[in-house]
Amino acid sequence: MELRVLRYFLAVTQYQNMTRAAKELLVSQPTLSKQLADLENELGTKLFIRGHRHITLTEEGQYLQSRAKEMVQLADQTTANIRKNQAISGTLSIGAGESIRMQRIMRIISNIVQDYPDIKIHLISGNGDEMEKALDHGTIDFAVFMGHRDLSNFNYLRLPEVDQWGIIMLKDDPLSNKTAITPQDLLGHPLIVSEQGLQEHRFQDWWGNLNQQMNIIATFSLPFNAQLLVENTGAYMFTFDHLLVNSHQHHLIFRSLSPKLVEPITIVWKKNTIQSKAAQLLIKRLKTTLNK
Repeated sequence: MELRVLRYFLAVTQYQNMTRAAKELLVSQPTLSKQLADLENELGTKLFIRGHRHITLTEEGQYLQSRAKEMVQLADQTTANIRKNQAISGTLSIGAGESIRMQRIMRIISNIVQDYPDIKIHLISGNGDEMEKALDHGTIDFAVFMGHRDLSNFNYLRLPEVDQWGIIMLKDDPLSNKTAITPQDLLGHPLIVSEQGLQEHRFQDWWGNLNQQMNIIATFSLPFNAQLLVENTGAYMFTFDHLLVNSHQHHLIFRSLSPKLVEPITIVWKKNTIQSKAAQLLIKRLKTTLNK
């Protein structure tokens, strides 16, 4: 598969129309149609269902779409990273969950961009599983994990900061009068819990033998929409401290857990991979701050 043809394929999936895609790509429609037909022949499968006005993807086409995006992104990033040999330039792609403890990394990135204006930053939000997958596929340079994970396949630096778990609830909730929330406080109440935290049994030791009595009504990956759900249901949301969005602060409040529950923060990158100069610079500067 040629990158050029993959770009053609992605344009068609974006516009769902061969004529418009050809116009955007500055190629003739017959040329575009032939390239995609050749791609289907090469793969031995049908990628499109061609309707009168719109084109939809087959199951195989949907799979190719996800992988083609990764391949094109990786090619573009690699090209940008090696295009200028005399100066440090290119793209730094960093995937992470939401945490106020990203401040250390963001300060370093800010300084790097000021010192090397040709470096561009690409930030991607997602849970640990998503970021590890992106790292394995080479579509990001670094992943930042919040919590304990198997790091045997990665190079990594553990940050001194930790994330602390707590509960977001309505400000007028009776439990808001407490300075910290215990497992017994939550019995019989509706709970909204991090999907990754639940899958990795982060709360098992905290609530102990009360596990079966916890009423989990919803799970989430990132906290913004979950906070809207708290506002509308009065449920209790497990999340890290300092993630309460400003627009929700009129109605919601955060309370830490008792006993305390904290998570380590680790930045990781692939082993046995030659890092770009920009990536090497980030690692070097991060190590400098950790050694102070």
